[in-house]
Amino acid sequence: MTMDSEASKNLAEELDTARYDLVVETSLVGESLQNLKDGDSFVVLNSHGDIGSTNTAEGLFYRDTRFLSKLELRFQGRKLLLLNSSSYDDKAALSVDLTNPEIQDDLGTLPRETIFLQRTKFLFKGVFYERLSLRNFTTSDRKLTIDYRFGADFRDLFEVRGLNREKRGRETSRISAPDRVEFLYMGLDGVERQTSIAFAPVPKFLEANRATFELALRPGGKTSIFLTVACKEGEQARVLDFFRAYRASRRARRTQTRDIATVESSSELFNEVACRATSDVYMLITSTPFGSYPYAGVPWFSTIFGRDGILTAMFMLWMDPSIARGVLRTLTSMQASEVDPSSDAQPGKILHEMRRGEMANLGEVPFGRYYGSVDSTPLFVMLAGMYLDATGDLETVIELWPNICAALRWMDDYGDRDGDGYVEYQAESNGSLKNQGWKDSHDSIFHEDGTDAVGSIALCEVQGYVFAAKRFAAQMAARLGHHDMATELKEAAEKLRIRFEADFWDEDLGTYVMALDGMKRPCRVRSSNAGHALFSGIASLDHAKRVAATLLSRDGFSGWGIRTIAQGEARYNPMSYHNGSIWPHDNAAIAIGFAQYDLKEEAARVFEGLFDAAKGQEMRRLPELFCGFIRKPGRGPTPYPVACSPQAWAASATFGILGACLGLEQAHSENEIRFRKPTMPRFLDEIVLRNVQIGSSSADFRMHRYGNDVATNVLDRRGDAQIHIVK
Repeated sequence: MTMDSEASKNLAEELDTARYDLVVETSLVGESLQNLKDGDSFVVLNSHGDIGSTNTAEGLFYRDTRFLSKLELRFQGRKLLLLNSSSYDDKAALSVDLTNPEIQDDLGTLPRETIFLQRTKFLFKGVFYERLSLRNFTTSDRKLTIDYRFGADFRDLFEVRGLNREKRGRETSRISAPDRVEFLYMGLDGVERQTSIAFAPVPKFLEANRATFELALRPGGKTSIFLTVACKEGEQARVLDFFRAYRASRRARRTQTRDIATVESSSELFNEVACRATSDVYMLITSTPFGSYPYAGVPWFSTIFGRDGILTAMFMLWMDPSIARGVLRTLTSMQASEVDPSSDAQPGKILHEMRRGEMANLGEVPFGRYYGSVDSTPLFVMLAGMYLDATGDLETVIELWPNICAALRWMDDYGDRDGDGYVEYQAESNGSLKNQGWKDSHDSIFHEDGTDAVGSIALCEVQGYVFAAKRFAAQMAARLGHHDMATELKEAAEKLRIRFEADFWDEDLGTYVMALDGMKRPCRVRSSNAGHALFSGIASLDHAKRVAATLLSRDGFSGWGIRTIAQGEARYNPMSYHNGSIWPHDNAAIAIGFAQYDLKEEAARVFEGLFDAAKGQEMRRLPELFCGFIRKPGRGPTPYPVACSPQAWAASATFGILGACLGLEQAHSENEIRFRKPTMPRFLDEIVLRNVQIGSSSADFRMHRYGNDVATNVLDRRGDAQIHIVK
């Protein structure tokens, strides 16, 4: 089944509209939501640890389907009082502390706050585990009734986000054992999905949507109830004993981060921000047959996204290069090999997004394997070159070389169909995303008068990515002995740079234009896109300084970060998704660009804004984005209602900017760790980096700020790597 042209018309706008319609009913900032993720499953819970409303993002999801849409705990038929709800530092588990309201029953009055209940929850290999512990703090025996109310609607993630479907598959449920209920769904895609809910001990009463326990507790007495929810799509998930599964989950988390570089500073608040960012990145990392891959974000994007994974790997490269290797190898396994207009695929193109839910399987949304991003392909080549520079892993690059060459061919052929030297995009089908850069809302690319840019669009930042991709590819080609190819690529990159400066620079704006439309007319809009020209290195030094000044002006910089669109532009809206909001990953790429042009103070200013934003957020976490309102004393940034949190490229942004400010470079070919003109933001006096690796060597460093100067000490060195501080 695929979409006919009428049904698919304007699907991109419908999906985009659904994102905004969700603000009313499914705002992620309306109350404190908690989430956990492991592999292909994630769960979103309210502050009580319940899944309480089918009209929100709450639920247990597996492979883009909600396998559990309701899970509510009741005590004597009443909702419990919340004491505390927090996730563990490593995001391995969630702990929710609760107590009873005052209860009147046949035994008289049970005073409030005399029964303590703790819910410990975690995910492991497709199974959701919960332990409910109870303790009686009264001085008398108590008989207690505990109810779990539950349900499974098997809604596709895009239905949860707001898209309506005329037809759905068949749902059934059954009590399969005294301690077990199963919900089954036969989808229209022919896939059977099953949710199996089991309890221990055996409930007193068990119905299709309710389990009731009757407990007796002596004074000071304790007891526990265990719950497991297993998601099945194909192979049955293996359910373990709670404690065995918990230990295995914690071991798996520790193994993930065992060999990474670590950060500790003189600022306890920054340590909290860095700790949260680390745990978020590694919670989102998912094991694939080709290595580790950071899924984009919870709840809407818990899957493989090409652009998001690549940029996350770039920001994390100095800390953990294995992420880059996993991203590169995973994306090569899904690189397009043929032309398919329905998925915007052409040979050599790198994936934009992969979905595995019922609607994607049926073609009701075009994202089963969807290639509608113009920048993932050059970014892929950039990452390969950066990875080789940092690690010297020539074996992996040799493995990837045919895919790198295919990506280069895509840039020159399908990416540049009119042969003007610029890589452009245009929607291939009615179901395609209208805009295919990272700002992919339907209204995000426009002219100075607010009219849409039409035709084949050449984005400012994409030309920079292509420039950098060809330069990195030239270096890789030379390493592999393809010297003629290396020369051709260097010449092509330089030719692109010269033409880019002529066509994209706008003297009156003091920055690069956002894009050229299909008629080669410039989109004369001050935007954050221009900052990526510094990230890629295509900008001239003089123009780089002008871009930085424009981005950090009052119109561009809110005090929390650089806006996607400058204040005063035709479509500027600080509450929009892409037209005036602030994205941490966007700011990180720009700050890295500043640092590459020795604009370190400017990079530090961006870092300070994002740090101040993070320290005011719940859990010290940078979300996917936040609103672009001007910073006001005594107030934090305004949240964006449906921003994903955590989001991989937002979490990793902290480390990308930190490495840039410190000028940290791992030059494998010289066996050298460098700190080039290190700068530290004002909120840090001292920072300690441990286990910074180069080849088989590693080192630990202490860096201390004295005013505008930074002193660097080597605390320990393992191996023969050289350390070089460039002043």
